[in-house]
Amino acid sequence: MKQKLFFSITFTFLASLASSQTCLRSCGRIPLRYPFGIGEGCGDPQFQQFICCNGDELTFKTHTGSYPITNIDYTKQEIYITDPSMSTCACNQPSKGFGLDRNAPFDFTEDTIFTLLECSIDSSPIFRGGNNSSFPMCDQQGSPICSYLYSCNAISLLNLPISTCCVYTPVDLGPSFEMDLQTLQCSSYSAFYSFNGQQSNPENWKYGIALKYKINVYNYYPRFCKDCEKSDGICSYAAASSSFFCNCPTGINTSSSCYYVQSYSNGFRVLPWLTGIFLVHILAWILRWVSL
Repeated sequence: MKQKLFFSITFTFLASLASSQTCLRSCGRIPLRYPFGIGEGCGDPQFQQFICCNGDELTFKTHTGSYPITNIDYTKQEIYITDPSMSTCACNQPSKGFGLDRNAPFDFTEDTIFTLLECSIDSSPIFRGGNNSSFPMCDQQGSPICSYLYSCNAISLLNLPISTCCVYTPVDLGPSFEMDLQTLQCSSYSAFYSFNGQQSNPENWKYGIALKYKINVYNYYPRFCKDCEKSDGICSYAAASSSFFCNCPTGINTSSSCYYVQSYSNGFRVLPWLTGIFLVHILAWILRWVSL
């Protein structure tokens, strides 16, 4: 009888340890916080298909490819990505373009600027206004940006006229944005999200793509997640039950926080790692009881 009870309790104990914290706290040098998460049930499920960790590199996935994430600003709710195939002031190279998935909970920041390079003046649809002539595909005020970019050594060596450059305006369409360079008959593109205080010096611009993410309809950070993260846990979301849970370092998933004991009378808190020690003592007591 004791043996059966022992195995039952031991199985339950080991099962709790098997649910050890599977959510990554970081990927490479980039910390991971809600709504992002790597691992089953980690973070908000609506973001999981777009963010992944490959070794030490956090990447953003769309139907056009996977792009390294260079930084996440959790205060501004922005992520910054780069396309290794896009052109910069230091390097001009062919690329296929960039697109956002329509169901992606991301949008471009107002600071992100796309510039199409080496476009065919005779046949590119960007110079004909596309199918909707009332919506210009090139920003008419973008000439200075093109001039600065075409002054870069990597691009000026091509000896192309400024008219083959286009500051692409359909970026304003948000998730419906699609940049197919083959269809647009342009050789490459460049993207940046900051002049870095030096508008006339394209060598120092911050090249890449800045994306804004929205957590929910009202875009508020769940109070539960704040409490969970303060207690050294990782805030996650169970899609099946439509509820939050806190994934703790001890392997315990809780509906509150990782502090399993609080004493307001003497002003101390039992830290999350003490939960593991507590469970070890319980197992030791069970072993002694079975041996009697």
